[in-house]
Amino acid sequence: MTGLRYVYAVCRPFGTPLQAQLTGVGGDPPRLVPHRDLVAVVSHVPEADFAEESLRAHLEDLDWLTAVARAHQGVIDALTTVTTPLPLRLGTVFRDDSGVRSMIEAREENFLRGLDRLEGRVEWGVKVYLESEPEQAPEQPAPQPAAMSGRDYLRRRREQTRSREDQWQRAETFATRLHANLAGFAEDSRLHAPQNPTLSGHRGRNVLNAAYLVPRGESEAFVEQVERTKDDSPGLRVELTGPWAAYSFAGEEAAGEEPAGGRTAGEGTT
Repeated sequence: MTGLRYVYAVCRPFGTPLQAQLTGVGGDPPRLVPHRDLVAVVSHVPEADFAEESLRAHLEDLDWLTAVARAHQGVIDALTTVTTPLPLRLGTVFRDDSGVRSMIEAREENFLRGLDRLEGRVEWGVKVYLESEPEQAPEQPAPQPAAMSGRDYLRRRREQTRSREDQWQRAETFATRLHANLAGFAEDSRLHAPQNPTLSGHRGRNVLNAAYLVPRGESEAFVEQVERTKDDSPGLRVELTGPWAAYSFAGEEAAGEEPAGGRTAGEGTT
């Protein structure tokens, strides 16, 4: 099959085959491109969709981008069951296998260092949400006089503002304490920017958005630690996701400069 090479991850060679029915971006099954002590996991994608100008246009199409992201994640998830992958950025594309091998050779030292650090470890995500006001039981308005004085109106507004500030302070205190506790169970942690509920679709206000690098053998204890906190603070929701490939901890090794012949989504082709 002809086409560009979409690269999902770099791994050490592994003997366990991937799922027979696994497909990648564009429906093409992933395959391995070996080079020295590493392999890249790739699939063919059509140049009509992934050449620089076409890809730039597609990045404005949320449905198309979502489909690509899901296929990309599916391959990474499959890899995580058989080996330790070092995930590359979404939309990393090369013209041919030779370009993929050149990329591995140029970044071999970084890849090996990253794989050594991530071997036998997975990423867990923990988010804390302050439940939004629509989720709370509506208060029955107290009987009011026909007209409210300006002083009474300002007093009520101050009380409402103070109540919201108290809720937010309680949420921040809980999230800070939880993160410190979980970071003690993990080998490394990352604090990400809070998610915008309009974009994420999650209800409530995101107070904590964190990732934790945990050895596989200690994952059960980590999950139990999270579960014990879920009822500690009414009005707050704790969400646990994972285990994932260690996206948040692959940064420097996986996101270096691309050599000639390749580029990542949003970057120029050389």
